[in-house]
Amino acid sequence: MANDFEKLYRCLRLSHYRNFFSAIRGKPGSLTSTEAFSVEIIYLLGAPTVGEFAEFLGISQPNASYTANALAAKGYIHKNSCQTDRRECLLSVTPRFLAEYGAQAPDFDALMADFSEADRDAVHRLLAHITDSLSAQLADSGCVQRELES
Repeated sequence: MANDFEKLYRCLRLSHYRNFFSAIRGKPGSLTSTEAFSVEIIYLLGAPTVGEFAEFLGISQPNASYTANALAAKGYIHKNSCQTDRRECLLSVTPRFLAEYGAQAPDFDALMADFSEADRDAVHRLLAHITDSLSAQLADSGCVQRELES
């Protein structure tokens, strides 16, 4: 069964990266691969601070700030002052990123069109359980998950 999950994970990731990089390649202000991974991490962390972003990647705060500034200049993220500590910035993705990123998801409704209602419900329950377990593991490791928790 683990092999089936690994195959599913690999197929989803490959599909995503093929679609995402083809969507951003050659556009004005297009992203390097490092920038694409960085903006995706900011999105997945759910509006982290620059410090949280740096800590998650294991990079220096100045390096994280440089990356955030480059992404902001290209229009993929916003940098907003943190309400509790004005020295810190919250990083959030822009509609430009969401439009390019969101268009890359497979059409799960079409993939499950041949499933019975009971099978769709079973898949939904299974995925919800797996997601809850993975989210708990990430939270235990100190990852920010503002978007994933909602």
